[in-house]
Amino acid sequence: MSLGKGVGSVLRISKQSILRTLGIAAGVIAAGVPMLTFNSWIRSQGEDEAAVTAVWALGYAETRIGQAVAAVKDAATKADVCKPPQIEAMRRTVLTTGPVKELMLIAQNGQIACTDSGSQIRHQIVVSVATSDRDIMLDLVRVGDSGERLLRVRKAAQADKPGMAAIVPAVLLLPQVSVQGNPLRGAIRLMMPGGAVIGEAGAEDASEEQHHARLKSLPYGLIVGVSMPATGLIADQDGLRRIAMLETGVIAIVILLFALKRLMRQGGSTAADLARAILAEEFVPYYQPVVDIQSGKLLGAEVLVRWKRADGTLIEPAAFAALVESSGLAIDLTRSLMRRVRDDIGPAIGKRPHVTIAFNVAPKHFDDALIINDVGTIFDSSPVKLSQIVLELTERHRIDNLAGMRRTVAALQGMGCKVAIDDVGTGHSGLSYILKLGVDIIKIDKVFVQSIDSEGHSKTIIETLVDLAKNMRMEVVAEGVENFDQVMYLREHGIGAAQGHVFAPPLPSSSFQQLLEAMDPVKEVAEPVIALADAIQSKFAAAKAASRPLLQITAEKPMPAAEAG
Repeated sequence: MSLGKGVGSVLRISKQSILRTLGIAAGVIAAGVPMLTFNSWIRSQGEDEAAVTAVWALGYAETRIGQAVAAVKDAATKADVCKPPQIEAMRRTVLTTGPVKELMLIAQNGQIACTDSGSQIRHQIVVSVATSDRDIMLDLVRVGDSGERLLRVRKAAQADKPGMAAIVPAVLLLPQVSVQGNPLRGAIRLMMPGGAVIGEAGAEDASEEQHHARLKSLPYGLIVGVSMPATGLIADQDGLRRIAMLETGVIAIVILLFALKRLMRQGGSTAADLARAILAEEFVPYYQPVVDIQSGKLLGAEVLVRWKRADGTLIEPAAFAALVESSGLAIDLTRSLMRRVRDDIGPAIGKRPHVTIAFNVAPKHFDDALIINDVGTIFDSSPVKLSQIVLELTERHRIDNLAGMRRTVAALQGMGCKVAIDDVGTGHSGLSYILKLGVDIIKIDKVFVQSIDSEGHSKTIIETLVDLAKNMRMEVVAEGVENFDQVMYLREHGIGAAQGHVFAPPLPSSSFQQLLEAMDPVKEVAEPVIALADAIQSKFAAAKAASRPLLQITAEKPMPAAEAG
């Protein structure tokens, strides 16, 4: 009996204890949800940074290897014996291909026949991997007594001709800065498929928890591994965690989370956002027509960029241009735009050899002659001829190595491309870029064009630049033309080409192609579009004959509406 009472009492006590414990646990869990959510969010930021860095590093490595592959294939067509002309051709290929530091001719027996430098590189193959290109192998090699590891890009010898190989230092295959352009956090490793390390950038801090990401290259089979500190993108994670651990801070944490999410939705874009957008091809080209102001003919267009988000929002370049430049993504963006232009309007441009298409190129894209390889690779076998491509180098950026830049400009001109100096009169150079780089075109900045009527010195600068261009046999293009009084002044002072809203705003691909077909038809087009082209031509002819200001092109019959977004 007493035992029964004791057991019942114990059961009752146990049931109450269990309920109380469950209640406390529920309260702890409820109170801890914001903290757990917050810590999970912090962790996801680190994981996200690692994943984005892996994508960035893999794209960087693939681009560099692609340049080496192109160099090997090009050199193989020019050098099949070890004679001075062939060795000189190999040397020129090395000079114009940034990542390649040595080219070597490989005999049928697999031995090195000669190199571009004349030295015999002693190396031992550690491991090889086949690429998606049947002719190309990638070798991890150990060089000399130092044991330094390099990547060798090799085109195998065939029965009737020798092979060719390029040596690429690992340091040139991996980015040395983060996606944001800051010092690299954590470590990036480039590895062969079996795990053998080709090279490494940065360093892993063993004292911190790490987030990891791995990606495999589809064309080359190589693997990029990334280790990033768990602190992720939050500057003071430990301090925030202390706040999260305080019982009285639970509500503050919830509010903080809400505020952070709100800021993430409303705030400006990050370099990681830009990198993802480039990979997703969200940056689209818009075309600013360049018009012959003597005849009214369409000469071509300058390619501008807009960010078209997945939700259809269209973002102007003023919102992201500075971040693109500071984050080191300008070259990737230019390549993406070139491919898009080639695919979108390449056939239409190719039918009109006299029409040019101009791209803005950052000075660092000219470093190691990267632009030479990119233009050749992207437009090779496309309808667009290299003689139709204009590369605009802005005067707003400082150029430290004018001699190297001059060599790159000359090489581009040798390929048939034209090179222009953009924003003339507003940047670092004075007249040194024009005089020393040997460019084909100068573009007068809009600040001078738009102040023709208000500031006398603008007219003096314009007239001086026109005289200089004539003496140096360069073309002149005026930018930012907004009214036909400016058109008349520019035309009277010998300027042949101009662009600006007075003719047309930057147009999406479909609208620009309509304008192209109307003003320079090569096939039947719709009657309304033909009428628009006739109106443009007749207004130029009438104004020229009467010596009076031209009517704005869009005054009577507007351009077809641009694509929404």
